Formats: sequence, C-alpha cells, structure tokens
Amino acid sequence: MDLTDLKLPKGVVGLATGAGAIYLLYKAIKAGMNSHSSDASASPVCIAQRERHGKDSGELRRLLNSLENKQDEYSKGMILHSITRCVYLLEAEASTCTFEDIRLVGSLLDDKDNSVKIQALNALKAFSGIRKFRLKIQEHSIKVLELISTVWDSELHIAGLRLLNGLPLPDFAHPQLRRVMPSLMEILQTDSILAQVQAVRLLSHLAQKNDLLYDILNCQVHSNFLNLFQSTQPGSLLFEVLVFAERLSEGRSSPHYRAVNWQYNEQSLHEALFGDESRLADRLLALVIHPEEEVQIQACKVIVSLQCPQDIGNRPSSSLETSSYFNEGDAS
Repeated sequence: MDLTDLKLPKGVVGLATGAGAIYLLYKAIKAGMNSHSSDASASPVCIAQRERHGKDSGELRRLLNSLENKQDEYSKGMILHSITRCVYLLEAEASTCTFEDIRLVGSLLDDKDNSVKIQALNALKAFSGIRKFRLKIQEHSIKVLELISTVWDSELHIAGLRLLNGLPLPDFAHPQLRRVMPSLMEILQTDSILAQVQAVRLLSHLAQKNDLLYDILNCQVHSNFLNLFQSTQPGSLLFEVLVFAERLSEGRSSPHYRAVNWQYNEQSLHEALFGDESRLADRLLALVIHPEEEVQIQACKVIVSLQCPQDIGNRPSSSLETSSYFNEGDAS
C-alpha cells in the first residue's frame, strides 16, 4: 500500500515522504563514502582509545588508500580533513606512513579546487609534527609559497603560512621568498587577523636572514602601515608586529648590515618604520601603557633596540646622542 492510498492530510503525507527522501539520501551518501566506518568504534574517542592501547585502527591507511581512487572535489576535501584528524589522534599509526603517502597528499596542492588545496595544506601540517617527514614536506615549500602569492584566499593563506611557520625553510627557497615578499607584505596589511599573524611570524623569521633583510626592508607598503601599531589592534597581532619591528631594528643596526650603503624607495617598509618622517616613536610610546603586559614589554624592547644598536660599544657617545631615535624633536 502506498502512503497516498491512506486518507491522511496532504501535509502529513508530504512530511512522511520528505522524511523518507532524506533517509534515502543519507543512505546514498553513506554508501558512497564507504571508507568511513558507521559504527561507534570509528569515533575519534574510540580511535584514540585504541591508539593508547597500542591497537592499529587501520583508519588512516583506509583513508589514504581511498584518496588514491578517483574522487570528486568534495570527497577529496572530506578525506583529507579526516586524514588530518587521524594524524593528530593516531601518532603511532601516522608514524608508520610512508614518504609515498606524503607525496600523495602533497600532489593535491595542484588540485583545481582551492578547498582541496587548503585541506592538503592542513594534512601536511599535521604530518609535519612527525620528525621523519619534515624534510620530505619541506620539498613542497616552493609550491606552498607559489600558492600563497598567486591565490588570494585568506583561508589558504592561513593554512599555507601555518605550514611554513612550522618548517625550517631551506636555503634553496630564498630566491622564491624574495619573489613572494611583496605578497607576504600585502597579506600582513589585509584585514584577516589570523592571516596577518601568520604572515608577520614568517616575516619575523626571515628578517633574521642576512641575505633577505634588505628585500624585506625595501618592500613597498601602504601609507597607513603604522596603523598596525595602533592600540586598537588585537593584542595577538600587536605583539607579533612588535617582534617583527624589533628583529628589523636589530638587523639594520648590525655591523654586517651597516657595512653597505643601502638605498630604499620612498614607500618602503624601512621608510615607514625608520625614515625621518616616521611616526613609529609615537606609536611605541602609546603601547607602553597597553592593557596587555606582553605588548607593553615588547614595545619597550623595540624602543631599546632603536636606542641601542648592536654595535653600541664601538660608537662614540656624541654619535649616540645625535642618532637617538627618541630625541625630543623626533618624538614630538
């Protein structure tokens, strides 16, 4: 007998058939994603419990095997997301994966769908926590830098920069880093706080490389760059921006850097922070009374670095007095 044979109100019939359609849709999706176990034993809690007891769940291997099969974009993204979860939950099981597994995940950085790229970046980030995979994942650093500079997507920027910030960047990546420096500086000046924090962390690290310091300082920035130092910015971003400023100040004051007479363009980061017309001193003094203590301390560190170049002991006292960044005329 069909539901329509019963003398039921049309609304009830519609509700019942709608529920049936939803159930059938659920069954179809479940059958299509047969790589996922339907019972409670596949839950993150149960998987983690088996991990603690030394049992191999086999979940991670099943996911990696299913990734090798042809999948649509949505399925690839879901599988990669599950792989990321499993790597964090199943450290011992993840450690038994191979370099070929890393290559497989890394190959999806070339996928046409940005959401798949993002999930691949997240999976590589998870695998990078396992020491034996770090060098293999490092091989993808050039590709990650290329994605960051060519795909303008804040989620992709966050995922890619998180991965790079967790890896020791090899020297062979320095030429590519020079090329993407303007993009990193642009990301720092966007309105995505998470992307800004990740970008400035990477820039702070790169500022400690002698062969990259000038490229950073000569990078073009917006006229309102110093807005990043306003007390209204989130404390997490302010702290990282101040660390960046301290690293730049220390780098440009080092004897190695001062041995060359560098030239900067008028819209450069150097001029925004350290040029004659810069108002950085005012911003720093305001941050000394910031409500967050770590911001206060870091602002003071920047002030000290500006007042006391690293070769201070080799300079005459008269030079120190005339070059002080916080002379009365400068700070007014």
